Amino acid sequence: MDGMNHSTVSEFVFLGLTNSWEIQLPLFVFSCLFYLAGMMGNLVIVFTITLDVHLHSPMYFLLANLSVIDMFFCSITAPKMIYDIFKKHKAISFCGCITQIFFTHAVGAAEMVLLITMAFDRYVAICKPLHYLTIMSPRMCLYFLVTSWIVGFIHSLIQLVFVVDLPFCGPNVLDSFYCDLPRLLRLACTNTLELEFMVIVNSGLISVGSFVLLVISYIFILFTVWKHSSGGSYKALSTLSAHIIVVVLFFGPLMFFYTWPSPTSHLDKYLAIFDAFITPFLNPVIYTFRNKEMKMAIKRLCSRLGHYRKIS
Repeated sequence: MDGMNHSTVSEFVFLGLTNSWEIQLPLFVFSCLFYLAGMMGNLVIVFTITLDVHLHSPMYFLLANLSVIDMFFCSITAPKMIYDIFKKHKAISFCGCITQIFFTHAVGAAEMVLLITMAFDRYVAICKPLHYLTIMSPRMCLYFLVTSWIVGFIHSLIQLVFVVDLPFCGPNVLDSFYCDLPRLLRLACTNTLELEFMVIVNSGLISVGSFVLLVISYIFILFTVWKHSSGGSYKALSTLSAHIIVVVLFFGPLMFFYTWPSPTSHLDKYLAIFDAFITPFLNPVIYTFRNKEMKMAIKRLCSRLGHYRKIS
């Protein structure tokens, strides 16, 4: 971290999404509604799974942790963006920018590993149902969870250990509403081609590789079910469809950010809104409305809360 003392840039300035009042107001309302709805939806999933004994299984344990990660992920950039919408000078300190990048990559990588774990969980449940509880034991689930966070922090540290020592002497303007690594590297007062290549390898290839791995695993599951049961493939597809939708929503913007040759494209700003607001909101919607057990558990939780209110 000593490298930060050599930088003459003490803050970075965001251009944001727009300076038009006609767009700022609906953008503020949109952002607040989706952020609060996403947080509340994921909190409902966490509390429902925690309090309902019928959902104390490996699949729902992983789902609850996915909701926790989604709440962390959207809280890294969304509150700052909402706070800055009406400000003319949208600034973030150098340390704040580095911190934002660190947690974005750490939590994002942790979610990648968790989504792969959830795919493995569905593989065991569908293809090896008799051994499911043995393979996906509580200890193994905890191991997967801890591993996902360790991988996330290591992934993020590997990138930032080189960035904090870069000299930043100006300009300090980021055409975005949050700090992202490709744009930040372009502001450094030195040649960063090697670091940009490292980012593509470390983030881009990991994103694409994880997505391809997940797609292959889903195809393998469906092929295995179709091979052993003529009518089972439809049921398996119905079970996996929620996971597939979440994977596409999560990996789509990430693969664009870190594999697209020009990080100065304006499209990445709007995809970042999708990643920060829409995906954390859609995840609980997808997993709740497409899951009968979750809907029944929420009804039981609501009736229990209503019963407690009547007693009090």
